[in-house]
Amino acid sequence: MNNGFIKINRWLYPLSFLYGIGVSFRNRLFDWGILISKSFDIPVISIGNITVGGTGKTPHTEYLIKLLQKEYKVAVLSRGYKRKSKGFILADETTSMMKIGDEPYQMKKKFPSIYMAVDKNRCHGIELLSNEKIAPQTDVILLDDAYQHRYVKPGINILLTDYHRPINEDALLPAGRLREPESGKNRANIVIFTKCPRDLRPMDFRVIIKYMDLYPYQKLYFSTLKYGALTPVFSKAPKRELESLEKDEKILLLTGIASPQQLLNDLSAYSSQITPLHFADHHQFTEKDAQRIQHIFNTLKGDKRILITTEKDATRIVHLPLNEEIKEHIYALPVEIEFLLGQEEQFNQNIINYVRTNSRNSILFKKENAH
Repeated sequence: MNNGFIKINRWLYPLSFLYGIGVSFRNRLFDWGILISKSFDIPVISIGNITVGGTGKTPHTEYLIKLLQKEYKVAVLSRGYKRKSKGFILADETTSMMKIGDEPYQMKKKFPSIYMAVDKNRCHGIELLSNEKIAPQTDVILLDDAYQHRYVKPGINILLTDYHRPINEDALLPAGRLREPESGKNRANIVIFTKCPRDLRPMDFRVIIKYMDLYPYQKLYFSTLKYGALTPVFSKAPKRELESLEKDEKILLLTGIASPQQLLNDLSAYSSQITPLHFADHHQFTEKDAQRIQHIFNTLKGDKRILITTEKDATRIVHLPLNEEIKEHIYALPVEIEFLLGQEEQFNQNIINYVRTNSRNSILFKKENAH
């Protein structure tokens, strides 16, 4: 299933064994009630994984935002990975990417009406987002990448696992990319297999369902990636559909994400001449990187050439000293998710019913009736 996506450093298994002891002991402390998980009187939905990056947290979080913001005031709380600030920050339209991190910045730009906050202490962040003086009328809080943050007990815990790197075929850090043992999946209310090929056969679904071996209280969904129109990052040129790419059009694919292989595979259906330029996840681009990017792009000879990057990476290259010629050719590729097997309506109702039943107004109504 992994098609070469999984690389295990078997010589690091002894360190993984020690790491596993530490993680398992921490989880037991929560299970025994020695460390306390806190619940809140507001709907809290956690979206995360038990692997290091690359499962599609941001597009799944954005899906929930689009689903809920029509009816509810949505707040998103993130750690703000690699931000140049500390403590709780509630973003506004002037907040910089460096202050809150690339993914929160991306979500705030795409959904300006939501509350977008960052705080390493998730309990503290939830308390402030629940404060009417700080974030008035918050109806639901989405926790971005908080599956291991067990001091919070969310109402719905969503676990994402990459189809190309399923947790049952991975290994604990540092040999593999698992943050905790596979048994950690048992805390999830919802498990989503992400980045699935659209042509999966019924037999493939049955195999996945069997080896995931979920409990009756857990629901399993399958999602796939869906790309939007290529959007100019610097110029005011019109958007381009992926179908407008020509087979002989030369693409420089610039990525700073955990798992770029899927994107490379998908773009290969549109062009046979792709030059990948990959940096580490959340890489902070420098002037030296800008020079390297321009040099490689200039090696792509001919009139038909384009630089494609992700939305997340686009937030980190807008301030680079790139020349005007290359800026005209830089496009960001939006990524969305789509549910397979006709599961979209079931998933949507599952989420909406939870928020509606556990909203502040509903809780207040129940308390008044009980009184």
